[in-house]
Amino acid sequence: MSNIVGITMGDPAGVGPEIIVKALAEMSAADRAATRVFGNLAQLEAAKAVLGIELDLRDIVEDVRVEGAPLPWGRLSAVSGDASFRFIDLAVKTAMAGKIGCIVTAPINKEALNSAGHHYDGHTGMLTALTGSKSAFMLLASERLKVIHVSTHVSLKDAIGRAKPERILATIRAGNEHLKRIGYESPRIAVAGINPHCGENRLFGTEDDEHIAPAVAEARVEGIDVQGPISADTVFHRAYQGGFDLVIAQYHDQGHIPIKLVAFDTAVNVSVGLPIDRTSVDHGTAFDIAGTGKAKHVNMNAAIAYARKLIAGRNANV
Repeated sequence: MSNIVGITMGDPAGVGPEIIVKALAEMSAADRAATRVFGNLAQLEAAKAVLGIELDLRDIVEDVRVEGAPLPWGRLSAVSGDASFRFIDLAVKTAMAGKIGCIVTAPINKEALNSAGHHYDGHTGMLTALTGSKSAFMLLASERLKVIHVSTHVSLKDAIGRAKPERILATIRAGNEHLKRIGYESPRIAVAGINPHCGENRLFGTEDDEHIAPAVAEARVEGIDVQGPISADTVFHRAYQGGFDLVIAQYHDQGHIPIKLVAFDTAVNVSVGLPIDRTSVDHGTAFDIAGTGKAKHVNMNAAIAYARKLIAGRNANV
C-alpha cells in the first residue's frame, strides 16, 4: 500500500496554501518525497512569496488549473469554491486507485463551495458521496481527548432525531475499530447522554433510556468496553483526566466545544468509516488573515502526523 500523504490545498483564497508551504518547508527530504499536494501551483508560489520561503514545488504538486490564479487572498468566490472541490475530487480518485495512502485536507469555505454548485455540508459529506459510501463519522482527535459524533452538520432538532440505537451503535463500533487501528488494544469508550443528566429518570426526556442505553447494551454484548449514557456535563472531563479513551458525542457542538476548548490548535479531524483515510485541520479558511503570513501551521503538522500514523498502522496489518 502507498505510504504517500496527499494534501488538498483547500480554498485557494484562504490560508491553506500558506500552511501547506510552511509544513512542507519543515519536512525532512524523505517526508517531502512521500507527500503530494493536490492544488494550484501558481497559488502555492504566491504563498511562498508571502512567506519568503524558497522551496521547489514542481515535483510535489499535482497542478490543477484555476482560472485567474493566483486568486486574490481573502475573497470568497465560486471560482475558488469550484477549485477546492476539484482538488478533493482528484485526490479521492488517486486514493481510491491506491496511489496515495491518506488524504489531508486544508480548509474549504462551504459558502464558496455551494455557490459553485457543489452542494455538500462540508468535507465529510463530500467524501462520503465521492467514495460512494453510505455514511461516515467525524472523529476529533487530540492527545488527551478524542470524540466521535453520531451526527454533525445538521440542526439540533434533526440531530436529536438521528440519535437512534442503530446509528449510535454504528458510531460506537466505528470508534472502537479506529482506536484499535492506532494502537489501543481495548479502547475504553464512554457514550454521552443527549438530555441534561441523561433525562434524570425521564424527567427531562426519554431518549437516553429508549435510544442510547439499548445501543450501549448491544455494544457490550459484542465485547466492546463501553459505558453510558453518561451525563455530558461530566463525561468529557472524565475522559480528559484519563478515564476514557473516546467519547461518543450525540451532536456537533456537544463534541466540538470541549475539544476546541482543550486542543484548539492541535486537534485533528478524522473521517472514519470510508474506504479511504482522511485527516484534516480543525479550523477554517481564515480569510481575514489569508495572504499575510500570520496563519499557524501547527494544526496542519498534526493532521499530517496523524495521517502518517494511519498509513503505518494499515501497512503493519497488511
